[in-house]
Amino acid sequence: MDTFSWQLGLPSTLACLVFGYLLGSIPFGLILTRMAGLGDVRKIGSGNIGATNVLRTGNKKLAATTLLLDALKGTAAAAIASLWGVEAGMAAGLAAFLGHLFPVWLSFKGGKGVATYIGVLLGLVPVMVLLFAAAWLAVAKISRYSSLSALVATAIIPVALYATGNGKVALLFAVMTLIAWVKHRANIQRLMSGTESRIGEKG
Repeated sequence: MDTFSWQLGLPSTLACLVFGYLLGSIPFGLILTRMAGLGDVRKIGSGNIGATNVLRTGNKKLAATTLLLDALKGTAAAAIASLWGVEAGMAAGLAAFLGHLFPVWLSFKGGKGVATYIGVLLGLVPVMVLLFAAAWLAVAKISRYSSLSALVATAIIPVALYATGNGKVALLFAVMTLIAWVKHRANIQRLMSGTESRIGEKG
């Protein structure tokens, strides 16, 4: 299949985009912290709704649950839509990723997308999640920077996908990686200035 061709019809593509976006835009971090009586997670730390900021509430189980659910919504979108073909899964997966980053319910202010990125990867090319995890863990062990680990892992995935003959999916993840890096621009600035928090540090 040509990397740059698109066989899925416009109505089906739009349906997958809407389906994926609605799943991806569910703000689990906000919902779970409120249900736990911890208030609005957007008012602490970075103001983000993702698992890293949920962890700043001090509730590790809640942060882990947020991470899992943010990933699974990407997996569900990509895997369910993939029943109608790879392109359908790609469209829904991208939309789920964008839904997490820009949820309509929260004035388009969402998370940074790494968990949902992993979830979409799991839904489309499951074996690549092992590579992502290995890259993340290796960089984390050496640098103790969570953000740097995510940046490196997301950079590796499109290359690995292309090298293994998944050109079309590689292009999708190249786009998602670029967006994820833009969302991490503040982390990149702190990494460059040496002020980024390391794993295990508070703040």
